[in-house]
Amino acid sequence: MKNSIQAPRAAIKPKKLIKHKDLRIDNYYWLNDKENPEVIDYLNAENAYTKQLIQHTEAFQKDLFEEMKGRIKEDDASVPYKFNGYWYITRFEKGQDYPVYTRKKESLEAPEEVLFDCNDMAEGLVFFNLGSMSISPDNTLASFSTDTVGRRQYTIQIKNLVTGEVLSDKIPNTTSSSTWANDNKTLFYCMKDALTLRSHKIFKHKLHTETTEDIEVFYEADETFNTFVYKSKSKKYIIIGSSSTVSSEYRVLNADTPDSEFKIFQKRKRDLEYSIAHYRDHFYIISNGDGATNFKLQKTRETKTEKKYWKDVIPYRKEVLLEDIEIFKDYLVVNERENGLNNLRIMSWDKKEDYYLPFDSETYTTYIGNNPDFDSDVLRYGYNSLTSPSSVIDYNLKTKQSTIKKEQEVLGGTFKKENYESKRIWATARDGVKVPMSLVYKKGVALDGTSPLLQYAYGSYGSTIDPSFSSIRLSLLDRGFIYCIAHIRGGEYMGRDWYENGKLLHKLNTFYDFIDCSKYLIEQKYTSAKHLYAYGGSAGGMLMGAIINMNPELYHGILAAVPFVDVVTTMLDDTIPLTTGEYDEWGNPNKKEYYHYMKSYSPYDNVIAKNYPNMLVTTGLHDSQVQYWEPAKWVAKLRELKTDTNKLVLHTDMDAGHGGASGRFESLKEVALEYAFLLDLEGIHG
Repeated sequence: MKNSIQAPRAAIKPKKLIKHKDLRIDNYYWLNDKENPEVIDYLNAENAYTKQLIQHTEAFQKDLFEEMKGRIKEDDASVPYKFNGYWYITRFEKGQDYPVYTRKKESLEAPEEVLFDCNDMAEGLVFFNLGSMSISPDNTLASFSTDTVGRRQYTIQIKNLVTGEVLSDKIPNTTSSSTWANDNKTLFYCMKDALTLRSHKIFKHKLHTETTEDIEVFYEADETFNTFVYKSKSKKYIIIGSSSTVSSEYRVLNADTPDSEFKIFQKRKRDLEYSIAHYRDHFYIISNGDGATNFKLQKTRETKTEKKYWKDVIPYRKEVLLEDIEIFKDYLVVNERENGLNNLRIMSWDKKEDYYLPFDSETYTTYIGNNPDFDSDVLRYGYNSLTSPSSVIDYNLKTKQSTIKKEQEVLGGTFKKENYESKRIWATARDGVKVPMSLVYKKGVALDGTSPLLQYAYGSYGSTIDPSFSSIRLSLLDRGFIYCIAHIRGGEYMGRDWYENGKLLHKLNTFYDFIDCSKYLIEQKYTSAKHLYAYGGSAGGMLMGAIINMNPELYHGILAAVPFVDVVTTMLDDTIPLTTGEYDEWGNPNKKEYYHYMKSYSPYDNVIAKNYPNMLVTTGLHDSQVQYWEPAKWVAKLRELKTDTNKLVLHTDMDAGHGGASGRFESLKEVALEYAFLLDLEGIHG
């Protein structure tokens, strides 16, 4: 079969790229022009080849899709939360792809008011996403945003919740979020640069005026920063934030006086990151100032917000990463991470209580949930583990009683959590650092090197991949796969230093950690090179590209989703969306040191003539974060140079962007494709 189907070959059109007197020849640079019919023809040819090559798995893909869909409750609803006199509920209806947003006044027995039925709104559209909504303080208006392309450029509109009328106000090219001042007629929102998609301007819109008359209240001139706007939980302040990879800055305005001037909270300083929350007459600040790498909590009076006035509330602790806080009228809740594990700390403002909620696993995830009511005595938080479905729990801070409001239902009748086992293990990286991994598998699976294992990681931006439950993943576990999350450097699983040691001129640690984890899994007989598979998406797709250039012999197959693989060329092009904001993550290749370091691991630049594993690469034509041409060029170059007969397939969604398909179950078809690809390589077809 491999030889009877001819793989498409992209035309070679050499382009010379010179930087720092270094010459690179890019034979597939031309693929970055999606207006060129030849480009579209090539992508369609790759799709046709993919379809043909894996045609024998189509029935299996459908079975997997129905199996995964069958575990999900179709007529599902969120746990209601109360905000400003109304209970808000998001529900799904059987047979429908999109959510319905509703509310009920004061009581859950009150009549339901449908705010937005996304099924109606998505009618006739290939892609639809309701970005966010914001309810006016008097509960009569809702600003909402929609994206119908998948490029994350949202149009904001306003709905009159009394009459049901959608007003004529239309604001295109926004980030999706907006927030009302307390006068119920002034709306603040954030615009994107049309070319780079950087969020760079904050405007205010007055109800019943033309959007062309909207006033720009802030412009973020620094191209490495993004800006955003929101209202404090106390409802007293409108807050404009600006953030880059290594610093932040805030401006505040009393929400009662939206036409006044914003006041700078604390001027930006390189390497000073902070965030703010308001309580009574103080602001509370999570800050990494004064060497607090893992952050500390401070406070200052509303009238004196500069850093010199900040006083410690929770001093810096080297071993504990302070991730988030939630403020209530009588309590402060702190989300901390120590030794990779999240903890929820409860502190009363009167200082009489200070304790942690107990958790007893090593492979769990917990997080602070939606708690919009400042006056509540109830903390809503989420909990799940690799073997336990997600729970939404209400914890009464006064009585210390917990109530499980909802546990994710896994339909189908076959799932029992006691049939699965999870554990945390540690590999020693080549520099001696211990790297944790979270594993889950069905009890009884052979641990003698013969079992297939899927190793997943992300490893960038300080983004932590916590060990969480997935009903979809059961389709692999129930067929004998072991699933592994490698908590490699570049994420923040082990604290801020874990991130710092996996970016810029330390980026190679990310790849080395993943490879060293793979070697450990093989040494310890969890799997073997014949049965080891690796999966990563976006920046994790770059990870996939790097590891197969370094150690392709370790892996039987690779799943690379929307992979960022043409690192040097992309980072040299500041017209590409989001590039300039990435300099503090990867380095600025306009500087020689960063250019050569980046080039040493850039997957596209390091493809050479040798054997590569079986590979499925996926992307979206309208992707705004990783442009479609990166994976397209990568696959074209791999086709040209690889010396093996293993499968290499590229699937481009011609309708979607970075997040893939928009329907609730449509995305499962993509997962079914990926799983069928892996299972087929293992000879499993049912």
